[in-house]
Amino acid sequence: MKVINHFFLITLFVLQIVSFSYAQQYVTKNDTENKVVVFGNSKIKITLEYNQRCNISCLEVNGQKVVEGSSGIYSQIKAFGKTYSTLNLDSSPNVDITNRTVMVNGITYGDNELKITENWKFTITNKDILFDTERTFPKSFIVDEASFPSFNFNNINTWEGAFLESGGLAWFYLFRDKQFTYGVHSNYSAFWNSKTGNGLKITVASSGKQIASSFTRSGEDKLAYNVTVSDHEMIPRYDDDTHRRRFIRGKTDVWSSFEISKEKVSQTITLTPFDYHKEYNRGKFVGIDGDRVTSVLNTIARIGVIDAKHFGGNSWHTPYGPICLHEQYIGQLGVAINDQHYLEGYKKCLDFYRDNAIKPDGRVISRWAYENSDAMAGTVSPKGFYEAQWGYLMDSNPDFVTNVADLYDQCGDKVWVAKQQSACEKALDYMLKRDSNGNHLVEVMTNSEKERRGSDWIDIIWASFENAFVNAKLYHALVLWSGIERQLGNLQKANYYSDYAEKLKESFNKSTKQGGFWDEEKQCYIHWRDKDNSIHGNNLVTPVNFMAIAYGICEDKNRTKVILDQIEDQMEKEKLFFWPICMYSYQIGEGNDWQFPFPNYENGDIFLSWGSIAVQAYADYKPELALKYVENVLSQHSKDGLAFQRYGRTKQDGLGDDILSGNSLAVVGLYYAIYGINPLYNRLYLNPHITKELAGTELYYDFRGEKLSIGLDKQQYVITNKQFKISSKTDFGFYAKADELNYFKAKEEHYSIKAKTEKGRTLSLEIIDWDTNHHNWSQSSTSGQTRIEYSIANLKPNSQYTISVDGKKIKGIKSSGEGILLFELIANKKHQSISVL
Repeated sequence: MKVINHFFLITLFVLQIVSFSYAQQYVTKNDTENKVVVFGNSKIKITLEYNQRCNISCLEVNGQKVVEGSSGIYSQIKAFGKTYSTLNLDSSPNVDITNRTVMVNGITYGDNELKITENWKFTITNKDILFDTERTFPKSFIVDEASFPSFNFNNINTWEGAFLESGGLAWFYLFRDKQFTYGVHSNYSAFWNSKTGNGLKITVASSGKQIASSFTRSGEDKLAYNVTVSDHEMIPRYDDDTHRRRFIRGKTDVWSSFEISKEKVSQTITLTPFDYHKEYNRGKFVGIDGDRVTSVLNTIARIGVIDAKHFGGNSWHTPYGPICLHEQYIGQLGVAINDQHYLEGYKKCLDFYRDNAIKPDGRVISRWAYENSDAMAGTVSPKGFYEAQWGYLMDSNPDFVTNVADLYDQCGDKVWVAKQQSACEKALDYMLKRDSNGNHLVEVMTNSEKERRGSDWIDIIWASFENAFVNAKLYHALVLWSGIERQLGNLQKANYYSDYAEKLKESFNKSTKQGGFWDEEKQCYIHWRDKDNSIHGNNLVTPVNFMAIAYGICEDKNRTKVILDQIEDQMEKEKLFFWPICMYSYQIGEGNDWQFPFPNYENGDIFLSWGSIAVQAYADYKPELALKYVENVLSQHSKDGLAFQRYGRTKQDGLGDDILSGNSLAVVGLYYAIYGINPLYNRLYLNPHITKELAGTELYYDFRGEKLSIGLDKQQYVITNKQFKISSKTDFGFYAKADELNYFKAKEEHYSIKAKTEKGRTLSLEIIDWDTNHHNWSQSSTSGQTRIEYSIANLKPNSQYTISVDGKKIKGIKSSGEGILLFELIANKKHQSISVL
């Protein structure tokens, strides 16, 4: 009997604890007299008012009230010259509360001309709240503006920004005046604040419908976030002749009027709170300001995403809103942004460019913009692509290919890249046909600087005929794409492109007297050669010389040294915080008149967009210099957010209103060249150039849906996931999937070790020595005794090898005709030394 009583008491106590925990986790309170209901969980809480209105008057996220006031969150339509909203109802709706569900039925608003009925349903889970709406329209009509719903956050500083479905960012730092509005085609917004650490994801879904969003700094200094649900993709209202403008000033009506059908529409909004610092934790930074690194990559790096399918380097805030397709680093930005949304968004963008920006002959049209003021007459396509007023900017062709290749390496989606194959071949073949003299240096549209037309990214410098800037980019694209052709099984094309690249490199490196680009007197690569064989741009144009080194065109270590040393000498003399576009002046006549006197704009100002290749060029030579300029950029970011086009050479002050996402590229170079994080199609290649200041860095990196830990010490590099670990004193590749680990020696494309474990068992490999004749590593498993199936590849075919464990010979075995050994070993918690000789 006592046992039963004890059992009864214990059961009652447990039930009380569970009941208390449930009450703490889910809160529902309905004040029927004042018609206010409060509900939510421990992370998110809603206060809903329904006294002849229906709105969320308070939204509390992670303990912070982010929406609070008489309007809050509500539905609204502007039509027939009137405004209808759920803030003004004929009668109070009915509220029904069941367990974790709050139902609000009979929300009717409008007048005799238009009556709209909505039913709201809130479902509380342990991590979010689902907000379902059923909306009935009694007839078809034209809507001027619609908010389904409108979120009115307390003020413009409640959130710093909102990450978007495509990987872009609504950055509220740029909403510098009231009634600034930014519209995007996005069903996802992740609002965040790095100071408070607060975050809120809002995801919108409506079957068969299109979702658009807009963000406005209201007249009351609130942040208004409005969701539009429509039958067809929303079209921007402005400009009257283009309908392409996403960012407007002094107005809120970013979208054109549209038709709503007589129908019943259902939509679901998911409200998910998150911890910004935990969600976007990049790891432990040593010797550098990690918060600043994170800030750069979460802000300035993303603002070139103007909208879904519209990625570039200029921000959506830029007055004429250009996208330059002649920028090869848009894909590479993804390496450091490290967000799957960006990769998936850019895939759709490059598909859009493939279908709309490439002409039948393979010419890649160089630009897109909100308006046509920058366009060469008669070149604007129906989708808004055009050739620039300054000339045919030929680097758009290789840059399209490079961006496809870089994105493929990051996502590893072979099906997607195969659909880009024909377009990339057309883009490359178009360029390779432009070699009239057979020296494998392609030619641009103009023959002389006297024609006063641009031909590359430095668009108002009159580079002509054989342009080293364009040829360097073409070489890089050919090398990248030849590898992809090989993967796709087209060996003929792969060999054609790789052979052409080698011959291009050979000609590129010849002296100017021999028809190449190397100036023996100035000890640098020139910008271009006119058809009359005159030499131009021997003023140490930094992008040309950095690309030659970073892309592997210049393999002469003496040349590399002299180029980088003379750049650094001049940097020290002028005390510049970052590399200018050219170290010395172009000659008068080589550029637009207003580029002179030096330094001015493209004739000597500081453009941060070449930071990644500059850091890469220096990282392999003197990584401490590469790091110095990364730190300078981070310091500048702390002063002005890098929210400029460029910096003046004389005062080193921010200039230009077309803010460039390329201002982040030095930090991208930090990730790519100094930390050495190189995602490749079948592995993560780690090739660090770590200085003593950075030793001890441990980064978190998302790769193919898995979060990896990357440890970076001097001469000791580690990659770890939940099951596996590889450490090495030198560069290596890592790839893992369930119960299988692959080690790649250096930058080799095929694995050297493949190890399969028993289900869920861990394995750590430390590479001790790996070359043609020595294959030594250690193994251990925190899971204890574990059977490992090894496949050792890239050995001599049909050769005899001996396998030893801790110096003791275990077995002799012969490699296959493909040079592969297959054998099994038992790993345990103790480190065991393995050798294959």
